[in-house]
Amino acid sequence: MPANARAQPQPRCRRLRQAGAAVLLMLFAATSAASVDFAPCELRGSGGMGRVAAECGYLNVAENPDQPDGRRLELFVARVRALAAEPAADAFTIINGGPGASSVSLYVDLQGAFAGIQRDRDIIIVDQRGTGRSAPLECPALEEVAQEFDLEAIRQATRNCLANLDRDPRFYTTRVAVDDLEALRQTLGYPAWNLYGVSYGTRVAQTYLQRHPHGVRTLVLDGVVPPGQPLGPDVALNAQKALDAIMARCAEGAACAAAFPELPAQFQRLAQQLKDTPLELQLPHPVTGRVQPFTLGYSHLAMTVRILSYAPETVALIPLIIDEAASMGNYLPIASQALRIERDLGESISFGMHNSVVCSEDAPFYGDLTPLWPSLEASYLGADQVRALEAICSLWPRGLLDADHASPVASARPVLLLSGEYDPVTPPEYADRAAVSLGNSLHLVARGQGHGVVARGCLPLIVSDFVAAASFDAIDTDCMDRLRSDSFFVDLLGPPP
Repeated sequence: MPANARAQPQPRCRRLRQAGAAVLLMLFAATSAASVDFAPCELRGSGGMGRVAAECGYLNVAENPDQPDGRRLELFVARVRALAAEPAADAFTIINGGPGASSVSLYVDLQGAFAGIQRDRDIIIVDQRGTGRSAPLECPALEEVAQEFDLEAIRQATRNCLANLDRDPRFYTTRVAVDDLEALRQTLGYPAWNLYGVSYGTRVAQTYLQRHPHGVRTLVLDGVVPPGQPLGPDVALNAQKALDAIMARCAEGAACAAAFPELPAQFQRLAQQLKDTPLELQLPHPVTGRVQPFTLGYSHLAMTVRILSYAPETVALIPLIIDEAASMGNYLPIASQALRIERDLGESISFGMHNSVVCSEDAPFYGDLTPLWPSLEASYLGADQVRALEAICSLWPRGLLDADHASPVASARPVLLLSGEYDPVTPPEYADRAAVSLGNSLHLVARGQGHGVVARGCLPLIVSDFVAAASFDAIDTDCMDRLRSDSFFVDLLGPPP
């Protein structure tokens, strides 16, 4: 072939290279122009509890990624500096679940679990868009009907919520959030993240790994949601399995079995009583102490049992509060817990952001639920939550979603997966499914534990050693053998000696 025949395509290639260089230059200019102006601040945890000294600032991003000149958002960012004089170049970040909960609040709540990591690494926390102090999508109207399960009331509350939002809910999905996290990494100049995600936050972490693999050094996934697992229908089924395990453990323990010999039957009688006739009570608010009227219905019992089943120290209370109500007519423990849980959920979850995620990433993938309805109806949570989600999502606009959203995430990055043995939301088999395509992973199951286990026993040390080494060779997991369930309370004084 003549030499000039090879030379002919070169001008076009040169133009392409010049155009590519121009694009890269514009991207670099856009990234370098962004900044976070940090200033000293104090972070607070859930309910205003806990304090952490930090540096805080805001990252300015486009609400619609395709319209960089359109409306902007301020994402709240906190930096907790490493204690080492020469910290590692990469940083550690945590991602909360919900969907809709603040990552900053979670860090304060769990700061002790990450103290070993802070010795050598900066800890960077950003409230995901739509949560915390990052343009939260709040829906007071939906909070008010959350426990009623009146579908028409839920639809009307959804319409009211959408009419009053000052943001576009289509741009508050996981895909957009992980691009925010990548923009923050580039802006702050860290070569990579060490990611910790819990519950729904594990979906965010896995999506980040899928979209920005170059930005990941290590991952810790705690209470794993595997790709392709829609949040919703299985919540009631997993909760029922957890409650069945609690009842079985009580029956197998001499002290609990002696104190509550008819626990399953008591629960069924109490449930039917509250379904038939909700109780009008006067009780002191668990936070303010002010006596107020309260209508205790079955939904409050179900919600209380579900949330108490998340952690072993609150699981220990479940047989007692059931017995107190069913045998003694003392409904105060259940009602007080229900009031506390309602308050905490209202303060910690941005319902609009929750809906943007679930209605885009979960509800469209439910498929035909007909085979599941009998099992859902038979569970103590029932099918009401699924029907409520379907009612909300019939009106909620769908947001941005990757075509491979439900595909397994394949990676050779080191990934530590954590599960609680009795997790009522994301059981250990979920993590097993996620691990299949993660070629460099280790799954640890915390015996006797529930949902979110990073702070349990020696797990903070295991996680710290893993992040330091980016390898499983340096960690010793024998200490996990000491983990176990808490003893059940047999009366108001506590467990037996």
